[in-house]
Amino acid sequence: MVDKIIVLGLDGKEKESIDVPEVFSVVPRIDLIERAVVSILAAQKQPQGRDPLAGKKNNAESWNTGFGVARVPRRKGSGYPDARGAAFAPMTVKGRVTHPPRPEHTTIKRVNKKERQKALLSAISATKVRALVSERGHMVDEIANLPIVLDDKFQTVKKTSQIFEIFEKIGLTKELDRVKEGRTIRAGKGKSRGRKYKKKKGPLIVIKDNFGVFNAARNIPGIDVINIANLNCNALAPGTHCGRLTIWTQSAFNELKKYKVN
Repeated sequence: MVDKIIVLGLDGKEKESIDVPEVFSVVPRIDLIERAVVSILAAQKQPQGRDPLAGKKNNAESWNTGFGVARVPRRKGSGYPDARGAAFAPMTVKGRVTHPPRPEHTTIKRVNKKERQKALLSAISATKVRALVSERGHMVDEIANLPIVLDDKFQTVKKTSQIFEIFEKIGLTKELDRVKEGRTIRAGKGKSRGRKYKKKKGPLIVIKDNFGVFNAARNIPGIDVINIANLNCNALAPGTHCGRLTIWTQSAFNELKKYKVN
């Protein structure tokens, strides 16, 4: 027997029932999801390195023994402020870095193609498991059915206030309050490096076509909007933790029927 899922209208009332795609029958593989997310995050990291000659562009040379001074390399010459000053060595002023980052260092994490595909199917399937969604901290007590599927008219919403009204009607008021009140000040140096606040992740909105909903929802704390064509494990399982509360538009939900389970 094929499972059914309720499609909700913008008023929060039941519109119709549709078949649940086969992808939701996949048993979530948490280990594969973690590997896939780590691989995505590693690919986003910008490779960096240092000039191999940084701190070495000088004429410093050690005096060796017999002068009653340390055998650290010293600049040659006399009559200028840095003459005979220590240079080149790691502990000296303007000296080289002890163990600098190397640009040839491999930072990417490769995942096999079939494992990556299986991880995406697992991440999608996990959005239906209420235990996993609750474990992530989402407030789903007032939500009758998971996953949440909305009418395609949702893609035409252009006002942020309308997004709030729709979410309130489908039972997401507590979830939005949780995200809004969950902003905290980061501990440590990150406060002065452009990441002062830590924010909680809220619902993920998956659409097929954007007729204004992207701009309407992007300014709501914790909300992410993504096209079904760009769906990935990092969006479905931020921080490698699967079970993100996901809101599908009906057309995007129907696209899941194209995913091959076997």
